[in-house]
Amino acid sequence: MKNRKYATDPNNRDDGAFSRRNFMARSGFLGAGLIVAPALLSACSDQPQSTSSRSDEVASTGGSGMKTRKLGELEVSEMGAGAMSISANYGPPADINQGIRVLREAHEGGVSFFDTAEVYGPHTSEELVGRALEPFRDEVRIATKFGFDSEASGLNSRPDHIRKVVEGSLKRLRTDRIDLYYQHRVDPDVPIEDVAGAVKELIAEGKVLHFGLSEPSARTIRRAHVVQPVTAVQTEYSLMERDPEKNGVLAICEELGIGFVPWGPVGMGYLTGKISARSRFDPKTDIRSTFDRFSPENLAANMPVVDLLRRISENENSTPSQVALAWLLAQKPWIVPIPGTRNLKHLNENLGATKVQLSPGDLGDIETAFAEIEVRGGRMNEMQMEMVDQTV
Repeated sequence: MKNRKYATDPNNRDDGAFSRRNFMARSGFLGAGLIVAPALLSACSDQPQSTSSRSDEVASTGGSGMKTRKLGELEVSEMGAGAMSISANYGPPADINQGIRVLREAHEGGVSFFDTAEVYGPHTSEELVGRALEPFRDEVRIATKFGFDSEASGLNSRPDHIRKVVEGSLKRLRTDRIDLYYQHRVDPDVPIEDVAGAVKELIAEGKVLHFGLSEPSARTIRRAHVVQPVTAVQTEYSLMERDPEKNGVLAICEELGIGFVPWGPVGMGYLTGKISARSRFDPKTDIRSTFDRFSPENLAANMPVVDLLRRISENENSTPSQVALAWLLAQKPWIVPIPGTRNLKHLNENLGATKVQLSPGDLGDIETAFAEIEVRGGRMNEMQMEMVDQTV
């Protein structure tokens, strides 16, 4: 990868677009996977083949040392970057020049996989990603998502709506194709076969290259995959959020040769060790204030998870968040976390997780210790969980 820097254009700023629109203020229906607290961006923040052929990581990307992995047939950096949290939805957005710099520094650090969505902002995250990545568009892979109707404040995955919104995403992203196009949430009013069929048509037209699903059930994944091969599944997954191991999602990804992209890979900031039982979240700006897992009682009750990561990190000369990310990377060679940040120091910390090599002994110790810990509180509130596909 070429070692180069990109200057932002102070005469072509979109700061107003980022500050005048706050989708969360207008719509109370968005799921937790759509937003990340700016104060905690260090942590937070998206073909069938035999499983035996998926065990090898491919060569590193240039001089960065970052290895690559396969999401289905899509080759990306082993660590991605979530762009949502730069454009907020929790509190004010970052200055656009700061956001551009962070995304370009991520690219310099070897990241080739960037995640955004139409609804983030709405639209402002895609605009940021488009501006930041345009100079080296052919060197990166961009994932974005459809499935919400910002005007109607609800889910909408009708094929005609998908065809409409993809044009806006392409324009905002300043590109002629979307590398990975996720359905953001499964729409119970639209058969998944119809959704997959609509994306299949976009793939035939070259506007989309790969199809993904966000927060689907194993049954939905299988049904969609029959119509159009699913390249990647995105859902929350971390050391403290293990549902994908229990609900069949990871198993079906392995069976069908589908990649897996964890959002919230460090527990929406909790696993960084920067949140304590004394932490409070502004109910006007931070949706975690409505999550039981982030109540004062549960913040204190779940601290043993962070203590476990601290113990391991001391042995590895790393940080709790790096161990949390390294743990995810060690689970399967087709898992690609997408931590997000607006802070360059935190970006470097996230990328440094790829250098942390947890031994089989480390992994065993983590599992043994975690088995003695009861994680308190659900991962999202009832309203957000209603939009998670839990069909069986």
